[in-house]
Amino acid sequence: MEEIGLYVIITNPSLPCKRIAEICVEKGIKMLQLRDKFSDDKTLLTTAKEIQAIVKGSCTKFIINDRLDIALLADADGVHLGQDDISIEDARRILGNDKIIGLSTHSLEQARIALAKNPSYIGFGPIYPTPTKQIADPVVGTSLLKEVLEIAEIPVVAIGGIDENTAIEVIEAGAKTFCAVRYLMECEQLAERIDYINSMMKDNN
Repeated sequence: MEEIGLYVIITNPSLPCKRIAEICVEKGIKMLQLRDKFSDDKTLLTTAKEIQAIVKGSCTKFIINDRLDIALLADADGVHLGQDDISIEDARRILGNDKIIGLSTHSLEQARIALAKNPSYIGFGPIYPTPTKQIADPVVGTSLLKEVLEIAEIPVVAIGGIDENTAIEVIEAGAKTFCAVRYLMECEQLAERIDYINSMMKDNN
């Protein structure tokens, strides 16, 4: 799987989910994830189907966080799993070999174990402190990120506390892919912020 570039996660967004999906397609974002822990299943499925209809046929792949059932019903491109979710092996049995499966990791040991299971990509973080999750994992920093990047032969998505001020440190650590969740979601200037991050990545690679 080729490098992903900026990985956009929809969670507590300021803009409507459909508009975010449209912007991601317009900007050539390669991976868009829906992470919604609070909506009921009917609402979540409706949103997922709306997003999938927008990204279908584009270069933007649509990923559902945690929920294999929603991913199947919405015909999403894949699923992102946490450490306590269903195993990659079982996810493959359910989704098939053509779907994308990502896995979150929060330590060098977890990353090593995850890489041995052949996911499509792994998430690694939090790189910096972040309030996005109710129960935060220990901060890993850019030094550990560098170590994971050195051993990984698949994309590594750096995540956690990354914004316009810290993105340069993550890029200099060697990351080709990262999320900037709050920076992108807590504003209505999504397109402009995507352009800014993309230009930063281009100038420093």
